[in-house]
Amino acid sequence: MDLETRIARLEAREEIGELVTRYAIACDEHDIPALTELFTADAVFDSPNGTMQAEGREAIIAMFCKVLAIRGPGYHWTHDRIVRFDRGSEDRASGLVLSHAETSPGGVHSLAAMKYDDEYRREGGQWRFAARTIRFLYYVPAADYDGALCRSDRVVVGDRRMEADYPEGLPAWRDFAARYVTEH
Repeated sequence: MDLETRIARLEAREEIGELVTRYAIACDEHDIPALTELFTADAVFDSPNGTMQAEGREAIIAMFCKVLAIRGPGYHWTHDRIVRFDRGSEDRASGLVLSHAETSPGGVHSLAAMKYDDEYRREGGQWRFAARTIRFLYYVPAADYDGALCRSDRVVVGDRRMEADYPEGLPAWRDFAARYVTEH
């Protein structure tokens, strides 16, 4: 890889990192115009548990308007991220973002840990989300946090408890459990 390509990729990584941060800020500030700018027109947003699903920028924004309408103050922060560039296009990449959030759906202080599986696309010189899948390790009322990791139904939406999206279903987790975990 030549020097120019390497520098361009470093710049793209930084721009994608800022895209991820702008998403967190837009969610926390309920800034719908800013959130709208972060997605491609044909973007897809998904969650394995089915609580957040939409196709197309307009549908994604409509979904966020519903979600944010019941949420008061919140704070999202991102941690580590991995970015992989498409071998066939310098305008496409995919990635993984590790994240936490404090939110208040329905006036209930809640804590969440999640991973985002992303696809990014550069349009008109700006990186945007082309696809975003959110997977929850937990999303629980703060009052239920103690002990939450010791149960599998640690995603709470309204009055429903759902199975967490990971890690129990991951092949590596299941393989490890089969090989090394013994019943107590």
